[in-house]
Amino acid sequence: MNLFQNAKFYTTVNHLKDLPATRAEIAFVGRSNAGKSSAINTLTNHTRLAYVSKTPGRTQHINFFELANGAFMVDLPGYGYAQVPEAIRTHWVRLLGDYLQHRAQLIGLVMIMDIRHPLKALDVQMLDFFALTGRPVHILLSKADKLSKNDQIKSLSAVKQALKPFTERQQVSVQLFSSLKKQGMAEVETVVAGWFADFAPADDEAELPVV
Repeated sequence: MNLFQNAKFYTTVNHLKDLPATRAEIAFVGRSNAGKSSAINTLTNHTRLAYVSKTPGRTQHINFFELANGAFMVDLPGYGYAQVPEAIRTHWVRLLGDYLQHRAQLIGLVMIMDIRHPLKALDVQMLDFFALTGRPVHILLSKADKLSKNDQIKSLSAVKQALKPFTERQQVSVQLFSSLKKQGMAEVETVVAGWFADFAPADDEAELPVV
């Protein structure tokens, strides 16, 4: 079963108090214009499920999508785009931090980074936010098609080396990804399916806890 295909929009919220009662969810997060919306659309085989814009910072709410297994995928606001009012930017950072640290149903985080500009300061801040939960992070080095195969391998190796201090405190994995070339789709699917398999009770009919 393709976990992401046939994902359906469920709801959108702008405040934590409005978060829906889900059984389990994984979230996508990344710097504005890192390719997060394109990655979601590619994985779900849907051209407009997540809004893609040439203007960074268009994802301004927390968007929920229901997956084929009955769990949820969450599209979080992009971070790091300066050309929004300070009050809105502060709200986004607080919303992201609170969600990442306190959402009980969140079992794993998919972080999108442009392969040409990985591990910026705000990316590290998001890893720090999420480290407190002890839950896994999987990083997609997006727009891999912008580099030669040789440079892709070099960048992947460099990021793995830079992540070593993080892997000592939390489960962090990383891969190459290209929405344009549909590169790396199976790997993302395998990782995320593994998270749900580890979380789900042995009895498929058992209810997942809602906290």
